[in-house]
Amino acid sequence: MRILVINPNTTASMTEKIGKAAQSAASPATEIVAVNPPDGPPSIEGYYDEVFSIPGMIAEIAKAPAVDAFVIACFDDTGLDAARCATEAPVIGIGEAAFHLATLIAGKFSVVTTLARSVPAIEHNLTRYGLASRCARVRASDVPVLDLELPGSQANRRISAEIARAIAEDKAEAVVLGCAGMADLAHALSIEHGIPVLDGVACAVRLAETVSALGLKTSKVGGYAVPLPKRYAGIYAPWSPRTR
Repeated sequence: MRILVINPNTTASMTEKIGKAAQSAASPATEIVAVNPPDGPPSIEGYYDEVFSIPGMIAEIAKAPAVDAFVIACFDDTGLDAARCATEAPVIGIGEAAFHLATLIAGKFSVVTTLARSVPAIEHNLTRYGLASRCARVRASDVPVLDLELPGSQANRRISAEIARAIAEDKAEAVVLGCAGMADLAHALSIEHGIPVLDGVACAVRLAETVSALGLKTSKVGGYAVPLPKRYAGIYAPWSPRTR
């Protein structure tokens, strides 16, 4: 099995970290290919960054060699619906994957993300996925995404402190880490706090393997139908939908 893991931002060091986490979670026979677009924001922190990351992400899907599934490695599930329109292969978002798996092992979970500006998007997704009632709270650790790449930034300490507050104040039975850049922290934090701490990258990879192994593909009836062919104008011309 071959899974393409797309980091929608342009920070290559984060893509490398995500790729290692994905490969560690994957079955031995699964090949992980981790990529990021060459153009776009270096991190996705809010709705504005999200918009400018989607064209590059869709381009990575379009130019991918034959793969069995895709994973979108941004916790906001950036461009997830558009990606599902772009391919019939399964496309799994790390946010949606982690939420669903958290509900299988805990009555209530909390999310610990990066900045406060990311909280509304995550809360919106929880409502959209029908899982808001299972989430005790979405918490911000006040850690900028790129600080996760900086040694000595104290990011780990802030995230750990927020998990402790989630346990004490939210009565969280599990915690979901709300950023792909936190992928390498889940195991140690779970041991430290004595509760399941879920990394969305690992969750998404395992779900992608399962969906693909079952022979399931993205439905092309309704909202995820193949885009109608038309010519986009100007700089968006390369992303014009074409007849398939």
